[in-house]
Formats: sequence, structure tokens, C-alpha cells
Amino acid sequence: MNLEIRIVSAEGMTRARQSGQTEAVLVHDLTYAPGDMIEIACDGAGFDAVLQLDAAIAPALVHAGGPIYRFAIPFDSARVAYPAQAFAGPLHRISIRPALPSEAHIRRNLALNPADSALNDAFFPHAFANVETRNEAGFAARNAIDGEIANHDHGFWPYTSWGINRDPHASLTLDFGRAVWLDEIALRLRADFPHDSWWERATIVFSDGPEARITLHKTGQRQAFAIPPRQVTWLRLEQLTRADDPSPFPALTQIEAWGWPVTASGQRRSSSAAMKLENSSPCEPILSLA
Repeated sequence: MNLEIRIVSAEGMTRARQSGQTEAVLVHDLTYAPGDMIEIACDGAGFDAVLQLDAAIAPALVHAGGPIYRFAIPFDSARVAYPAQAFAGPLHRISIRPALPSEAHIRRNLALNPADSALNDAFFPHAFANVETRNEAGFAARNAIDGEIANHDHGFWPYTSWGINRDPHASLTLDFGRAVWLDEIALRLRADFPHDSWWERATIVFSDGPEARITLHKTGQRQAFAIPPRQVTWLRLEQLTRADDPSPFPALTQIEAWGWPVTASGQRRSSSAAMKLENSSPCEPILSLA
């Protein structure tokens, strides 16, 4: 497998590159300029990889569904969604390698991707929404899967969230890029009270058909919902019902989707899902499927 990491300028010029067959690690001493792009090319698709865009960004376990991944280096207002030290200064390290089976083929949060962005159409999971508050980076859909759970403020890292711009028809879609088994969904609402409101109810639509209706509470804690294992390629959070509260600003800090990738045979790699459902605690209610 050939992997290549490139830094490409706004004019399309390659400023730095590094390639490898089992992994690629690009260390460069360039100061990023507006318009610079990280491009990662691979000669195949359909494999899992561990990607790290910057030493200040957590590694992402992604599914490579396309040959070229692109990430725009954030500048100006786009920087608020990232740590201040990320992409700053003259020395940087970017790396990618195939994931080990022991990393990829286990029960894990399949929604997690700190490397997601609006440009991403190659490395999954990918989150997108029909509305984002003022199209600002601090309220973008990708924030809901960046792994940042701090939720008692808003608008800047680490208090990133998906903001809905007060739109009652707002929805967020999570694309897994391939078939996965899911057995649990969890939400962490933004809890910058009293600035924030919250949602009392929501609907989760799954690609395989039946939807789930969930009841939420006014809390900044993780709210988890066990589901009978099901095979899906995407899910959508919609029909968000705001609580009767003076604040018009509900928002989502994180969405989690726990499960396993589907194997070539279409089977789950573990039977612990059923065991988990049998031993679900009261704080993890079973979803009602429509």
C-alpha cells in the first residue's frame, strides 16, 4: 500500500511531501500560509487507518473510503475550533498508517473523527448538517465528532459544538462510509446554562429503516441509549424538540455511535453486544423503535 502526505499551497504547488508503503510520516519546517492544504493520497480504499494531522490534534482512527483526503489549514476565524498551538509555528509532524486489527475491529465509538472537516469526502466518519450557526467554525457539524467533551461554555476550543442557529428543522447526519454494526448511541448536550437551552426529545433515523425516539434531560452529562444491534451505513439526528426555556440556544457537544465495523461476511466480530444489552444499566435506556 502506497501512502503519501503532501502540503499543497493555494496555487496548487507542493510545498512538502513524504511517502511510504507501510506508513508515512511527514516532518516539515514550513510555516503554514493561508490556502495551504494537507493532502493524503493512498492507492487503495476500504481500509482503516490511524491519522494525525498535528501534534496538538488527537489521532483519528478513520476508514479510508476514497483515494485523496484533503484538510484546509485553519486560519483567522476557523482557528477557534482547534487548540491554539495546532498548526502554529515552523515545525510540524503529520502521520498516517494502516490500523491494526486490534485497533479497528473492536467495539468502539465509530462516530469519533478529530480529522473531520467540511471538505472531507474520503476519510470516515464524516458529519454534516443542514444548518450551522452563522456558518462559524465554533458551531460546525464536525465539532460533534471531534472528541472534545467540555461543554460549559461555547464558541471556541475546547468548547466546540454543533449549533443549529435556532432552526427547528435542524438535522445532523453521520456518514460511516461503509456498513457498521451499532448497539449504542450517546449524546452530550452543550450545557452553558443559563445561556443554553436543551432538547427534551429527538429522533434518530437509521439507514436501515426503523427510527428511534429518545428523551433527553437538562444535563451536561453523557446520555446513553442502548439499541438492539443493527447494521447501518449512516444515521441522522433530527426532530429536535427544544425545552420550554427562556434561552433559544440548544446545541450538541458530542454524538457517539458505539459498535463494530462489518466484516467481509457481514457478521459482527464480537457477541458482547447482546451481553451488554442484557446488562444495560438504568442510565442506558433501550430506545423505542418506530
